[in-house]
Amino acid sequence: MNHNAGVKRTNPQWMNGWKQSPFIRFFLYALIALVSYMSLVDHVVPKTYDIQPNTVSAVTIVAPKQIKDEIGTEKAREEAAQKVAPVNRAVSVHADELVQDLFDKLEFAVTDSEMKFEEKVSYYRSVIPRVYEEHADSLVTAVEPGEDNDKLTEEMRKQLSEQQYTFSEEGLYKLPRLTADDLAAMEPVTRDIVSRLMVEGNTDISAVRMKVTGMVNSSPLTKNTQRELVQELAKFSLLPNRFYDAAATEKARIAARESTEPVYIERGDVLIRKGEPINQALYERLEKAGLLHKQKNYRPAFGLAIFVLLSTLLLLVQVKRSTKGSAAPNVQLLMLTILFVLTAAGLRLVALGQNLEYPMVGYLAPVAMGVLLTVILIDSRIALALSIVFGFLSAIVFSTEPDQLFDFRFGFVALVSCLTAVYSFARVGNRAAILKSGLVISAFACIAVASLALMEGNYDRLAYSVVYAFSSGIITAILVFGLIPFFETAFGILSPLKLVELSNPNHPLLRKLLTETPGTYHHSIMVGNLSEAAAEAIGADGLLCRVGSYYHDMGKTKRPSYFIENQMNMENPHDEIDPGLSMSIITAHPRDGVEMLLDYNIPKAIRDIAEQHHGTTLLKFFYYKALKQQGENPERPVTEADYRYPGPKAQSREAAIVGIADCVEAAVRSLKSPTIEQIDNMVRKIVKDRMDDGQFDECDLTIRELDTISRALKEALLGIFHSRIEYPADLPKRGSDSPPGTAGAEPPVPSAAEPKGGA
Repeated sequence: MNHNAGVKRTNPQWMNGWKQSPFIRFFLYALIALVSYMSLVDHVVPKTYDIQPNTVSAVTIVAPKQIKDEIGTEKAREEAAQKVAPVNRAVSVHADELVQDLFDKLEFAVTDSEMKFEEKVSYYRSVIPRVYEEHADSLVTAVEPGEDNDKLTEEMRKQLSEQQYTFSEEGLYKLPRLTADDLAAMEPVTRDIVSRLMVEGNTDISAVRMKVTGMVNSSPLTKNTQRELVQELAKFSLLPNRFYDAAATEKARIAARESTEPVYIERGDVLIRKGEPINQALYERLEKAGLLHKQKNYRPAFGLAIFVLLSTLLLLVQVKRSTKGSAAPNVQLLMLTILFVLTAAGLRLVALGQNLEYPMVGYLAPVAMGVLLTVILIDSRIALALSIVFGFLSAIVFSTEPDQLFDFRFGFVALVSCLTAVYSFARVGNRAAILKSGLVISAFACIAVASLALMEGNYDRLAYSVVYAFSSGIITAILVFGLIPFFETAFGILSPLKLVELSNPNHPLLRKLLTETPGTYHHSIMVGNLSEAAAEAIGADGLLCRVGSYYHDMGKTKRPSYFIENQMNMENPHDEIDPGLSMSIITAHPRDGVEMLLDYNIPKAIRDIAEQHHGTTLLKFFYYKALKQQGENPERPVTEADYRYPGPKAQSREAAIVGIADCVEAAVRSLKSPTIEQIDNMVRKIVKDRMDDGQFDECDLTIRELDTISRALKEALLGIFHSRIEYPADLPKRGSDSPPGTAGAEPPVPSAAEPKGGA
């Protein structure tokens, strides 16, 4: 036997519609790709406009993202450079040496007795300027040569020349009349005045020279000639000692330009309004921003298309793996598409509030919402792939740097939040867990934000970032609370949360089952344990099987005494009535159960299990009982069709598994002292009889899966069965006195006692 072959079945029409249509599947993936592209296109490919200068704008143009204003930035930098004060370099001019040289020359002429008066005047007229020039040349040449100093020495030469003091002609005629004693008295006074006035840095020495007269008048000199000449000599010896350094000034201005923060046009700022004239300045601003049609670049759009294709391919592969064998893969894909669109819309909505004042508001986005809903409603493996995609989307959508495509900070925090949503909800199954998961998401998002701040060493906006990140998890929980009922209603699905709520023993129907039919209640609990183990063994929905088992025999509460597990210390009513009537009562319990479940608004998936768990199996005990009675009265024809459940056959793996577990639990309980071999044979016989009877033709169970189910049931049964009436081998064929076997859905009992009616 080929264990990989599927069980022969004929799918109903609804399974061949849009839920499995390849075209619908392609359309949904294309929609996901389109939403991704449209969410990112204005961050990657700026919109361009076909406009010309000196015209009127036909549209209002707003910045599609934060754009560096090149013109505004250059203007701000130029203003900053202009505000830089000229840099003056201090130079030691050694004015005391100049004073010393001047008095040496004066002393030389005074002590030369052979030099006539006119010769001394002529000597002073030539030697005094020459002393200044020689001293100035020595100052300039003392500066180290170099590219940066060339302009400085040039400026020094210029200022020393322009600010040179012109010795008065009157003073030149008074100098020859000085004596050596006069010079001896004048020199220390002149040196003191010059030294005191040269302490501070001076670029313009003319203002300093005005202080000389007052200082001379307060000196100890008594002769008018001495005072007058000391004034002239001091003023002559005063030099500028700070000079404009063009190279240093330019460096300072360059530093000011570079330190000036760029000017940005915020996303959403109006660049030009409709009807506004487009002057050259506006045109250049648009050109610098890359918004002119002539600058359109298609390479970013092509790159974005590849990026979106890879992201969609990641989801496609994961969805294909997760929905393999599903009867309606497009239903899950449609839910995933809606969740993707909602999350992408949330990212864009939060991004609208992001600007220079609130650059960290991206942490507020409930990016984990779609992932958490995917975990609850679809599959955690798909949620993992979705987490990666949303991490990339967040990194692009919330990037605040104009020259930076990805902002790893937002991508990292989004990825941490999404992965936390996956793993924090992996083993939880109640609605309170959503809030707990939201708090866990908030906590880990805050930790991620703090780690980034510590690595960057930037704590300016840490408080805001932490508040945003924490709020994101709370908002995520609130949105998930609100959206789950919509998806449960719109898609007719059962989330794990809803299933856990329905499994609460305090549910009115389960309380009714316990109080009115305790035997059926205990049987349903056992079937739930068995079916869950079998479902998990083949990757089916174990929780749905368990909860469906709790409600599958709810119809027995309508006539509890007609089912053997509820017959305690009482006669079996089936012993006194016609087998046809017994058949009607027994086969009515699936229909009765569905009606009760409808009254309590129990979801369709559980109603389907209650309706389909017997399929169209044969009630063999009553069928053979009717055959036996017919033998006594051959005028009453009996057919198998009259003694079969009305169906339908199991339409899902879960309904089929509950049906198998239902029959197996009753059969094994009937064994008085079962062995492992007896249990194994019983389970395999029941599964084989149902397969031969065509009960699995309309569900997605393969022979290999049936074998796995048999092994799982056998292992689970060893620990949970209790003593029950032992089933005989096979009932006799028509006309025989011995009872038939257990083939079919309703295992018979060795007397006229009613079979349990739902085994």
